[in-house]
Amino acid sequence: MNNQNPLTAKEAIDSIESAVHTESSLRRAHATGVAFDATFQPTGAAVPWTTATHLQQTEVPAVVRFSHSSTSLTPNERLNPIKGMAVRFQLPDGTFTNLTMVNIPIFISKTPEAFIRLIQAFDSSSTWSQRIDALMHDTEYKAFASILKELQPFRNFETLHYYSIHAYFLKNVDLERQAVRFEWQPLPQNDFDTEGHSMENELIHKVEQGRPVRFRLLMQLAEQGDQTNDPTIAWPNDRKKIEAGTLTLNSLRADNAEAFVFDPTVTIEGIECSDDPVLLFRSAAYEESAKRRGVKKKG
Repeated sequence: MNNQNPLTAKEAIDSIESAVHTESSLRRAHATGVAFDATFQPTGAAVPWTTATHLQQTEVPAVVRFSHSSTSLTPNERLNPIKGMAVRFQLPDGTFTNLTMVNIPIFISKTPEAFIRLIQAFDSSSTWSQRIDALMHDTEYKAFASILKELQPFRNFETLHYYSIHAYFLKNVDLERQAVRFEWQPLPQNDFDTEGHSMENELIHKVEQGRPVRFRLLMQLAEQGDQTNDPTIAWPNDRKKIEAGTLTLNSLRADNAEAFVFDPTVTIEGIECSDDPVLLFRSAAYEESAKRRGVKKKG
């Protein structure tokens, strides 16, 4: 990769494929997981900030995919502590918008170039302990220590708290803009065990039993001085949060949403992407990954 020129999506995906084993038919990250049909019921609390259809008053259908961050077909659940929760809101006019989140509140790098340099560094003979030590002492990845602190022991997908990492701008009827970050907060009722299952099968078992699995959608409102273009910096904890709605898992998808591309830059009127370079790069990277696994990207 030529570091003098902007990183291309092809170079990014090539680097991932060179550094770690990937399966041709699977996503180049978060390769395996489980998907459900769901419904999202907005509270209406977001109306003062946005005209986005799914954040008004009317319930909309959604598709939800939980995933392991690994590129492997058979990931070790415990050795892959980063988990994903991707949601596509399907709107009455046939359009859709996505929220793609993970169980950590910040990203490891400020730019896509820095992230790919990190991936390339993993393509070496160094041990995991040596890599972690190098990350802890590399100022380019100073967010790594904070990410480690945020990672909590986990048992399943449905009790994790998920974060958008990136900022977005909401726009209301008066064309006023408000920077936000989104979160999925699990409801306490999600916290019950069904022993002897993988994370996927435990969640499937709960949904098929009719046990409610729900998440609240929270919007953290930025204040003056909060960064919108740096995903490595968390906003202060005292920033106001609005409960925008509740997502309920309804049934397992037979297709596992394999043809879906949960591009986090796919927005609708009332929501805009921020100037975060990592967020803006992800669309092309998702498209390249989809192309290599034989899926036509639609968002």
